[in-house]
Amino acid sequence: MRRDFPNRAALVDYVRRTFPGAAAVDAHIAPTLGGRRIAETTLAHIDPAAYAATRNHLNGAVTRLSPYLRHGVVSLTEVRNAALHRAPQAAAKLINELGWRDYYRRVYSVIGNAVWRDLEAYKTGWQVHDYAATLPADIVAGATGLACIDAFSRELHTTGYLHNHARMWLAAYIVHFRRVRWQAGARWFLTHLLDGDPASNNLSWQWVASTFSHKPYIFNRENLETFTGGVYCAVCPQRGRCDFEGEYALLEQRLFPHRQAAVATTEPAPLRSSVSQPVRGPMALSRPIVWLHGDNLSPHSPALLAAANAPALWVWDDALLARARISLKRVLFLYECLLELPVTIRRGEVAAEILRFAAEHKADGVITNVTPAPGFAAIRRRLEQTLPVVALAEAEAFVTPPVGLDLRRFSRYWRKVAADALQMKA
Repeated sequence: MRRDFPNRAALVDYVRRTFPGAAAVDAHIAPTLGGRRIAETTLAHIDPAAYAATRNHLNGAVTRLSPYLRHGVVSLTEVRNAALHRAPQAAAKLINELGWRDYYRRVYSVIGNAVWRDLEAYKTGWQVHDYAATLPADIVAGATGLACIDAFSRELHTTGYLHNHARMWLAAYIVHFRRVRWQAGARWFLTHLLDGDPASNNLSWQWVASTFSHKPYIFNRENLETFTGGVYCAVCPQRGRCDFEGEYALLEQRLFPHRQAAVATTEPAPLRSSVSQPVRGPMALSRPIVWLHGDNLSPHSPALLAAANAPALWVWDDALLARARISLKRVLFLYECLLELPVTIRRGEVAAEILRFAAEHKADGVITNVTPAPGFAAIRRRLEQTLPVVALAEAEAFVTPPVGLDLRRFSRYWRKVAADALQMKA
C-alpha cells in the first residue's frame, strides 16, 4: 500500500477510497494528526501543575496525549518522566491518571474478552434485562434536545475526542438516565474515539455502570454547569426542567428506586495480575522480520530497536475493521502514525500476510511487541505453527508490581505501585 503523499489532503483522499467500509461507518476527518513528531510536540507542552488544578474542567489543561498513549506512539514511562522533569512537585495527579491506563491494561491482560461482559452485578437495583441492548437513535444523532448531550455526541463524531469528564457524563446519561446497557455505549465510543481501546474504554464504562465499581456514577446539572462554565445550560431548551435537575439524593431515588435492597455487600471476585513476564532482551534470530500492531506504533518500540535492520510489516485487518465498525478518522490516524515508521503496509488476513512477508524475506522468526489483546494471542498461535515468535515488552515498564497484584479495584493497585510510579526512570 502507498506511503508517499504530497500532503494530508492526498492521504485523506487515498484512505477514503481505500477503506470505503470505514467511510461508510463515519466519514468525518479528525483535526488530530497521527505520528511520533506531533506526539513529541504535544508532550513538550504538558503542564502538570495546571493539569492537576483544572483537569476536570472542559477547558482545563489536559494533555491531549491519549491517542498517542493508546497506540504506543509514546509510552506511559515517557509521559511520567516528562511530567517529573517539568514539575517534580506537581506531577503526582497526572501520574495517578496515567496509572489508571496501566491498571486497566493489566486487568485486560487477565480477563481478555471478558472485558465485554459484566464483571460484577449492577449495583443499581435493576437487572440486566431491565436495560436496553441498543443505543437510542436520538443519542447517536445528537438530537435528544439536551444541549450538553447533543454537543458531546457531535464532538465524538466529528473529532474522535471527548474530554474525560464529558465521557463520564455521556456514559452516565446512557446507562442510568436512559437505562441502556453499557456495552452499547462502549461499542459506539470505540467506533469513533482515536484513543479507543477495549481496556480503558470498556472498563471505564463498567466503572460508570457499577459493574466494575462499588456504586453507579451519576451527575446533576450543578456539577455539569460547574465544570463546563455553564456553556450548555445557558442555551439548553430544557434548562430548569432537564433530566439532571435536583440534588443527588433525589436523583438517586428517581433513577435507582430499588437500589437499597440490591447493593452487594460481598467482595468482588478475586482478580490478580499474571505472574508471567514477557521477554525484554534480544533473541537468537539471525533473519527476523518485525510485525507491528496497533498497540506500539513508536519508532522506539522494543521490536524495532531489537531488530533495527529487519524488514517490518503492518497488516490492516479487514475482518476486524468490519466487525468493530471502525470509522474513517481512526483509520486515518493510524495511517499517519505508520507513515513515520520504516514499515511495509499491507491488508488482509493478518497471520497469512505475516507468513507471506516472512517467506519473501526468508525469515527465521518474527519479533513483535507484547500486548494484552486476545486477538494477538490467536494470531501468535497461528504464526508459531510455522515460525518462532518473540514478543518484547518495554525496556522500562511504567511500574513493576508485585507478583499476584490485587486488581479488584484501582485503589488496591495504586497503594502497591504508587511509590514506584512516582519515580523517574531511564
